[in-house]
Amino acid sequence: MFSLILSPDYAVFSIALVIMLGIGAIEAVGLGFGHLDLDNDIGTDVNGPGVLDWLGLKTGLPVLIWLTSLLGCFTLTGFAIQQIATAITGAPLHWALASGIALFVGGIANSFASTLLARIMPEYESTVIDTEDLLMRRATVVEGASRRGHPARAKVVDQHGQAHYVMVEPHHDADVVGQGESALLVRRQGPTFFVQPDLDTPFRPL
Repeated sequence: MFSLILSPDYAVFSIALVIMLGIGAIEAVGLGFGHLDLDNDIGTDVNGPGVLDWLGLKTGLPVLIWLTSLLGCFTLTGFAIQQIATAITGAPLHWALASGIALFVGGIANSFASTLLARIMPEYESTVIDTEDLLMRRATVVEGASRRGHPARAKVVDQHGQAHYVMVEPHHDADVVGQGESALLVRRQGPTFFVQPDLDTPFRPL
């Protein structure tokens, strides 16, 4: 059996199995320290059903769990295809052909599997936020001083307690936000947030 798994026609599925076990181990370790940041990297802002729905990417599952599920479906489907082909024709399919079929069938199976996993993991809540959600939160400048036309790097904490690092510059020309000072994020233009300083600065209407 071991030699069969290592044969060229099964090797791609064996590699997928090893990767799946490795990712599973990483996720298990990550659970001891809270979900890893990779869990939140799936963008789900595409409107309406589409490829993301078909792949099961819009179920809210962490990325690592979704990928582990996909690799598991791919591996099981691949081994099943090769076993069926051997039983019918006396030999397994070429690994490339078998991989293509397994990826298609396994992808469909994973869309159902990921939906099921999402339903049995109600305690997980995605902490993916939209950039606009950071507006009207206070950020602290961590590097340099922020002047109009010269943005500085600042740290802002979202509603989930996660830190984000953004570039900020004052909304008003005369304002300066020094390192260690905080300011309110009042608007965003591209990658830059414009801020209203907090410290000893009277509020000015936008």
